[in-house]
Amino acid sequence: MMEKASLLLSIVILIIQCPPTIPVTVFTSRPKVEVREGADAVLSCEFKTEKEQNPRIEWKKKDTDVSFVYFEGDFRGNFAGRAEIEGATVTLRRVSQKDAGQYRCEISAPLDTLTLGETNITLKVLVPPHTPSCDIPSSALTGSVVQLRCRDRQSIPPATYSWYKDDQPLVPSHLANATYKINPMTGILEFRTVSRTDTGQYSCLASNGVGPSKMCEGKRMKIDDVNIPAVVAAVVVICLVAICGVGGFYAHRNGYFTRQKGRSFWIPQCHGVAHISSQNLHRTEDMPNTNYCAPPQNPQDFKHTQSFML
Repeated sequence: MMEKASLLLSIVILIIQCPPTIPVTVFTSRPKVEVREGADAVLSCEFKTEKEQNPRIEWKKKDTDVSFVYFEGDFRGNFAGRAEIEGATVTLRRVSQKDAGQYRCEISAPLDTLTLGETNITLKVLVPPHTPSCDIPSSALTGSVVQLRCRDRQSIPPATYSWYKDDQPLVPSHLANATYKINPMTGILEFRTVSRTDTGQYSCLASNGVGPSKMCEGKRMKIDDVNIPAVVAAVVVICLVAICGVGGFYAHRNGYFTRQKGRSFWIPQCHGVAHISSQNLHRTEDMPNTNYCAPPQNPQDFKHTQSFML
């Protein structure tokens, strides 16, 4: 019994004299970083090692492939000259949209039980609104469906949109009988049936909360009444053209438009009827007699029916 107590006491003393070791660990206080374009971004990376006093620090960026940011004590590529490191934390100066992406901090400790530790940080670069492009028709007819479009493709996060008529905001309405509807996400202003009261100057405002909102240049849209007499006249003309076309096709199909080169005359022949064209008759006295029987055309067909002597 005394031996067991003595062994247990020896183990406790050994644990007190030799505190537990911690292998290399890597962590970050900000796994997601969001900064405005042109500002500085701090990518936090902290670590603890078991035995290694001089661990190797590397930073990599994951795009379509993996590229080095910090390697062997120097910054690489477009990070050279505009980045600083303190411990393992990196500060990027004047970030742009090209800097956005996922970064990985790697700590190598060859003397530790675990020789490699890493942590990931995602950098999102925010872009304030740009002046949106606006598609506003200059004119439309009453009763027609009209869409006005507004788009800013550069802002991050994507902008939301609001519309103005004559410098007054158009309030979105979800009522069933509303004459228009606005989609703030796509920037589309749609009139189900425009009227003359919708005539005015329209402009669109893009906002995303990062920087000041931007508005496109206003453009006037005029709504005109439908010209009923002109529409009726156009319909009549179209109908007439269609009728003439059908009539012409029918006449052509039945041979009314076939050109005849001359009149034809039929005269009896010995064995039937001879056909003589009027083009071959140059004088009225050349007109054939119905009792005329044409002679054979081939001399070989001529045969003597009676012999005679001179």
